[in-house]
Amino acid sequence: MYDVIIIGAGPAGLTAAIYARRANKSALIIEKGAFGGQISYSPRLENYPGFETVSGTEFADKLVSHALSFGTEVEIGTVTEIVDGAEYKTVKTEDGATYEGKTVIIACGAKHRTLGLPNEDRFIGEGISFCAVCDGAFYADKEVILVGGGNSALQEAVLLSETCKKVTVVQNLDFLTGEQKLQDILAEKENVQIILGTVVSSILDTPAFSGVTVEKVSTGEKSTLKADGMFVAIGLVPENGAFAGLADLDAPGYIVADERCLTKTPGVFVAGDCRTKAVRQVATAIADGAVSALAACRFIDGTK
Repeated sequence: MYDVIIIGAGPAGLTAAIYARRANKSALIIEKGAFGGQISYSPRLENYPGFETVSGTEFADKLVSHALSFGTEVEIGTVTEIVDGAEYKTVKTEDGATYEGKTVIIACGAKHRTLGLPNEDRFIGEGISFCAVCDGAFYADKEVILVGGGNSALQEAVLLSETCKKVTVVQNLDFLTGEQKLQDILAEKENVQIILGTVVSSILDTPAFSGVTVEKVSTGEKSTLKADGMFVAIGLVPENGAFAGLADLDAPGYIVADERCLTKTPGVFVAGDCRTKAVRQVATAIADGAVSALAACRFIDGTK
């Protein structure tokens, strides 16, 4: 029996483990993939206080080391269900394992949607990025591609246009879906080119990222688009389906919760990118980790 079971080993989950262990609560992290979450894919992190610059991998390694140094236990597995019992929660995994805990913190994050191209994974963090705030500065005075046409994509394009030599927006539809105000801002940018009705069909197979092949949806005509990097902004995918019985989900699938990190089920909390929130950054994920862990400790101790 654990005091706190944490689902996910990203910044939110690892921080929750640190806070739980410092409060002398036993903590188990269950992670199905790589430790560190999405930040692991960032080549350099420059917007987290206290670190002028650090690679995403190094930052993630420090979080993992910190959590383990306090005696956090770790299991590898994909959580398929949380059963809310009268006195404790039972967490079940895909391989048939079960774990019991007094509280559960869901911190499974959200994945960036990818293009699903053959060699895409090879370039993630090495030419392909998902966050202009995180990685845009590394492409100052360089040419980049921005895939997407919604609000988030256009906001990324505006930010990139301030430092990049050229930004080429590639949108699969014949129109942009983002706010007109953002479209107007981009229209005034001399270094921004917008290509509509076009998809990225392949990534150039070179040692370092050098560009993509694009294809017109209407004609199938293909051409090569050279660039130093590419930002993909076609949405996030939360993986909260297994928790729908214990937590309300909004239309896109995020767990409905505010800054208190509470779900509708007593003793079940949520932290990080998998919950409804306006800003998804490593700093806000870590804040959620602290808040949710302290809330779990208060629940266990019977205090408010």
